[in-house]
Amino acid sequence: MSTTPPVLWTPSPERVERAAMTAFRRRVADEHGVEVPDYEALWRWSVADPDTFWGSVWSWFDVQHDGSADPVLGVREMPHAEWFPRAQVNLVEHFFRDRDDDAVALHHASELRPEPDTWTWGRLREEAGRIAEGLRRLGVGPGDRVAAYMPNIPETLAAFVATASLGATWSSCSPDFGTRTVVDRFAQIEPKVLLAVDGYRYGGKDFDRRDVVRELRAEITGVEHLVVLPYLGSGEVDDALSWDDLRPADVPPLTFTRVPFAHPLWVLYSSGTTGLPKPIVHGHGGILLESLKKHHLHLDCQEGDRVLWFTTTGWMMWNFLACILLTRAEIVLFDGNPGHPDLGTLWDLAERTGTTTFGCSAAYISACMKAGVHPSEGRDLSAITAVGSTGSPLPPEGFQWVYDEIGEDTWLFSTSGGTDVCTAFVGGVPTLPVHLGELQARSLGCAVEAWDDEGRPLVGEVGELVITQPMPSMPVGFWGDSDGSRYRDSYFTHYDVDPPVWRHGDWIEITEHGTAVIYGRSDSTINRGGIRMGTSEIYRAVLAVDEILDALVVDGSGREGFPDGWMPLFVVLREGVTLDDDLVGRIARRVRSDCSPRHVPDEVHVVAEIPRTLSGKILEVPVKRVLMGQPVETAASRDRLVNPAALDWFVEFARAQGAGGV
Repeated sequence: MSTTPPVLWTPSPERVERAAMTAFRRRVADEHGVEVPDYEALWRWSVADPDTFWGSVWSWFDVQHDGSADPVLGVREMPHAEWFPRAQVNLVEHFFRDRDDDAVALHHASELRPEPDTWTWGRLREEAGRIAEGLRRLGVGPGDRVAAYMPNIPETLAAFVATASLGATWSSCSPDFGTRTVVDRFAQIEPKVLLAVDGYRYGGKDFDRRDVVRELRAEITGVEHLVVLPYLGSGEVDDALSWDDLRPADVPPLTFTRVPFAHPLWVLYSSGTTGLPKPIVHGHGGILLESLKKHHLHLDCQEGDRVLWFTTTGWMMWNFLACILLTRAEIVLFDGNPGHPDLGTLWDLAERTGTTTFGCSAAYISACMKAGVHPSEGRDLSAITAVGSTGSPLPPEGFQWVYDEIGEDTWLFSTSGGTDVCTAFVGGVPTLPVHLGELQARSLGCAVEAWDDEGRPLVGEVGELVITQPMPSMPVGFWGDSDGSRYRDSYFTHYDVDPPVWRHGDWIEITEHGTAVIYGRSDSTINRGGIRMGTSEIYRAVLAVDEILDALVVDGSGREGFPDGWMPLFVVLREGVTLDDDLVGRIARRVRSDCSPRHVPDEVHVVAEIPRTLSGKILEVPVKRVLMGQPVETAASRDRLVNPAALDWFVEFARAQGAGGV
């Protein structure tokens, strides 16, 4: 769509040489006799011959298994491709291979435990072993579900390891989730055991969650045992086992039950903005194979690395971070408000832990930019060699800020994927340059294309993000979706093609030079006079206006008097700022200059806050439905929002505009 943007970073020859990606590429060439002189050639081979590629990943990382690794693909066609049907594996068994019990596995800190501390591999093994034995004595075995209402702390990680070691199925929610939100998730999977904390601290305030925990036990069908960790120290919960009760003192060594490749490892959840969240089931083998590939080859996690990625247990990035333990890198956990007492909190933690890879959301980088944060002022961040960004598109200004503030020799990898596959389709490649505002490349084994409405692949143009070949970490299904219809309808029915392709719901551009640009969700895309525009580019322009803190734009096509479509913009202003003609004019000029005249909103309205999902995504489509007259009860599920009251303003606005049905 435009000329090639400038290169911000190029890996040194030394970095390219020591990258695991380089060694893997050479092995592929030697073993399979294929010409893969560069990353682009390696990617094309990986999607043209998925059987051989994923078989190579399996052998390169020496996956421990029972049974046979042949065939790689028993059934090839999506939506129910069958990977390694004769093999049995266990994900967390691979965490502990060749580990020195005295070596550090993880660093952690929280608002309740502000001083960074560490757990060794020996301690993680012991804690997981004690929890596993406790769960076993509660009757937990392969196929049973263990649900955790716990924060991002080492005990939660140990509980996950214990659960997975037994072949049981894990699921977690952050303790800031409300009762209904948690029930709507966990009730679908009927866990046998519920693990919880008594409370937590966030933003300097203590939150007693004992009443919520009692409600969860009462409302979630199937819970036989409740175990409470006294994290806040707010008191006991009646008829609950204590954390110490769960963990017997003398236990046998941690063991691992190998299960079929597709055996349920964990259940993640979609945002559930318009109905019950989809319970997305991933298998042991699929996550194992994808994580080995992603964390070794794409994140280039090596001995001595320390990876901090801010997340909560309600976001897939927690699962992603946990699986970095498959590499020789250490991980850094943090529980608390990244903006308390100010936005320097995570940078302080990075300095104190010697973090080498700093991972966060694009929204966090934007917040640091807006607040005038200078991470390197007064801090020694020289250990940081890489910065990862995900969650939403990182604008070019965010790219430039990282290089200005962290250093010109920083590898910035912006990534995009999702809860659906618990990985990134497009993102970091340690052997490639970084272009301003672009994701480096499509990931190995991810047959990503941009398609037009007719199913034709596009290059240099925006289209639907589709996956044309199966990936091991695609869901094995949705929990309770016995005939697979809900799973098929979610991803495989948009295009009427045979064999089916995965339609992800994002707008993507594959550039002429092999990079990618994400333009936001395709179902929230603006269409004005037949021209499709991603909302992210409008937000980038609007949020560049200093007085604006947050924004939401929707396409109200079909409104009388607006032949090109009615496009209102809703903004949150800085304290003390008013929306006057001058500010509206500057917004319009900025959007016109940065995007195009078609991108300029028809109206600008001030709101107190923008409605967002629990994972922080802007509620574009439900707000659009409300404004077009759909009853709010069917347009959005308030219990799945972090700020449900924010919807009320839009309901009243729709009434005032004469929209029916609200």
